[in-house]
Amino acid sequence: MSWNVQTAVAPRTDYTAPADGLALRTRGLTKRYGQRLAVADLNLEVRRGEIFGFLGPNGAGKTTTIRMLLGLITPTAGSIEILGQDLRRQPKLVLPRVGALIETPALYLYLSAQDNLRVVASSLGGVSERRIDEILELVGLSSRRKDRVRTYSLGMKQRLGLALALLHDPELLILDEPANGLDPAGIVEMRDLLHQLAAQGKTIFISSHLLSEVQQICTRVAIIRLGRLVTEASVEELTRGRGEFVVRVEHPQEALRLVRAQPWGATARLTERGELVTPAPDGRGRELNRYLVEAGLIPDSLAPATLDLEQVFLQLTGDDVAMEGKVSR
Repeated sequence: MSWNVQTAVAPRTDYTAPADGLALRTRGLTKRYGQRLAVADLNLEVRRGEIFGFLGPNGAGKTTTIRMLLGLITPTAGSIEILGQDLRRQPKLVLPRVGALIETPALYLYLSAQDNLRVVASSLGGVSERRIDEILELVGLSSRRKDRVRTYSLGMKQRLGLALALLHDPELLILDEPANGLDPAGIVEMRDLLHQLAAQGKTIFISSHLLSEVQQICTRVAIIRLGRLVTEASVEELTRGRGEFVVRVEHPQEALRLVRAQPWGATARLTERGELVTPAPDGRGRELNRYLVEAGLIPDSLAPATLDLEQVFLQLTGDDVAMEGKVSR
């Protein structure tokens, strides 16, 4: 649901930022259903103002974790701190500062978008009409504000769910598959909106299967598998190459043959697109460029090789065999 977390109490104005700069922290977070361990000893740290990706295969425990973060289910063990407060001890102080979009938004289909926002605003103790107008404009629904939600596409409903989560101007946004149902243009708009919100100082915790989007919008990610943390690192660290370079050249097979004959080029290979992926003499791109030029193979382009987040994800979760030679610039 997109709004049930924040309906119990009105927004607070006595909030102070945590001194350690963390918006969210879990310690030993665990959830067990009988004999089944859904989440095991999970330690996360999400910094204020960042867009943090929370990734894992289906059944990894992502939704269970998110529901614990929002107080919707009780952990078996461990602790959760949100915005410097213990969630278990201070739910009325914490939850009004959190906006959430979980799975499919809970909407009144027979009401308009405007009236959906008014209903939620009344449960929050009142939100101005100006604020409602601003949020509808922000999520791109102003022109359809008076139309009944039953006429909306899935992507439009998702945007309205985000509007509900933003209505009370939360410090922390927890979003589960926010791009669900969006077309390519809508995904780009969602990406831009999340960047805009982060620039305003909001912290965004996002779970998504769209790894290419996560790579573009998130500063750091945590990857879990079978309820356990596999890694928590910056996207840059995870996708950093291994000192190789991607070269586009007119005759890639000839370039591959020449490079492999060099002591530094034994691991060189071609991608499916016919690009040469190779180490460089002394690890320096300009020396690789010099070698190819002197061999009569002038590169059309040469850049450091990086890994796709999707490839890293598959390697770390064992969800598939990593795609040999899959690199990007």
